Amino acid sequence: MLLAFHVTNHASLRDEQSLSLVAGDVRPGRVEHGVPGTAHRTVPVAAIYGPNASGKSNALDALMWMRFAVLSSFRSWDPEGGVPRRPFRLRPDPGGFPSTYEMDLVAEGTRYEYGFTVDGDRVLEEWLSYFPEGRRRRLFARKGEGPDAIVFGRWLTGRRKTISELLRPNSLYLSVAAAQGHERLGAVYRWFRNGLQVATDHDFAERLDYTVELFRDRAGSGTRRLPPPLRELLRYADLGVEGLVVQEHDERTKAEQGRITEALEKVLGERLTKVGRFPGHRVQVEHRTREGVFELDIHEESSGTRTWISMLGPVLVALRDGTVLCVDELDARLHPYLTDALVGLFQNPETNRHGAQLVFSTHEAALLGANVRTELFRDQVWFTEKDADTCATRLIPLTDFHVRDSQGGKDNIEKRYLSGRYGALPHLDDTLLSGLDDKVPSGGAHGAGQDTGPREEPTSGVA
Repeated sequence: MLLAFHVTNHASLRDEQSLSLVAGDVRPGRVEHGVPGTAHRTVPVAAIYGPNASGKSNALDALMWMRFAVLSSFRSWDPEGGVPRRPFRLRPDPGGFPSTYEMDLVAEGTRYEYGFTVDGDRVLEEWLSYFPEGRRRRLFARKGEGPDAIVFGRWLTGRRKTISELLRPNSLYLSVAAAQGHERLGAVYRWFRNGLQVATDHDFAERLDYTVELFRDRAGSGTRRLPPPLRELLRYADLGVEGLVVQEHDERTKAEQGRITEALEKVLGERLTKVGRFPGHRVQVEHRTREGVFELDIHEESSGTRTWISMLGPVLVALRDGTVLCVDELDARLHPYLTDALVGLFQNPETNRHGAQLVFSTHEAALLGANVRTELFRDQVWFTEKDADTCATRLIPLTDFHVRDSQGGKDNIEKRYLSGRYGALPHLDDTLLSGLDDKVPSGGAHGAGQDTGPREEPTSGVA
């Protein structure tokens, strides 16, 4: 369960920004789960709206970078390579400003508050507290380096000294403790590993493989057909899809894909993750017509069909296990009805019985309107705006505005948003478009398309 996230100096998030999933109102129509030791409850869905380049994706990226640091700082980071962070770069000396990440979460029934501050070289600070019976208890606090850098609370037992001896300047204490099998700290680590997942436009292959591996059912002859739950969701989307057929790639295809991937890695390096990779299986989509059942390769399907199919695994696992799923541009390539239905899986108490949460960015304003099946309330909506002076992102909750959504009166949030009442809209200057065609050089840079006079006819009889 995610309660809140705070970040300073990550990508476009220059100053401290916060995202809270604590419910501000009691809504009988949506699923809400209590926070241990408090009277608070959490919302199942949080939506982030804003114009292009306003920082919506960076807000989710900051959350996932914190996960990356927890899982990778000890096992994967180069001991001499510093901290691979992404500070705000639109100011002098961007490397001179530290970055801070903090998460308020519930792991294995206990509430924790965990955070750290880093610069480009090392971990400057790190802290972890828990809240038995609602009271804060410090487990450890780290500041600086040396033998006295870490102060432990008396509630933290175990091999504290051994873990400290393995600690590097650029690794997190939490990461080292988990690698050493520390029971209590391992619970927080497991939450970051299993309880927080992401889906972006760049990880289609990973999502597709995840869906296939999770729900496949062996049917012999090397073919795997997916079981009824997944097929029902495919049919529910009205995509004309009857089912999926999954096969392992043959050895020749695997070898060819390996050679291509190796070549791309030499050119792109770590940027290869932004391009994506090959799916690990050959997936075909079944379509039933009056003349029989026919199969198409998944890459022959529409982008919306591919998106829906690949999202089913992460969505259903989140609902099954009660985890947090972060999706960048949820509405990309999906019809508004399908986006609405996906959000409804998390909002509805009948389908979300284990406390799953969905955090997503979107441009789909229809989700805020009255003509949707799933209603988002004012404590579930956030906006991003770019500061005109600094180009930094500001994250603004809808609750900062006066919004009526009670029985005594209700505002049309969609209409008010699109009319600019809450900001977070692109500012389009129509005067820049006047006479635009006259400002474009005719014929392009090399005179292509210019009238050069009568065409010279060929002198031979062969045209």
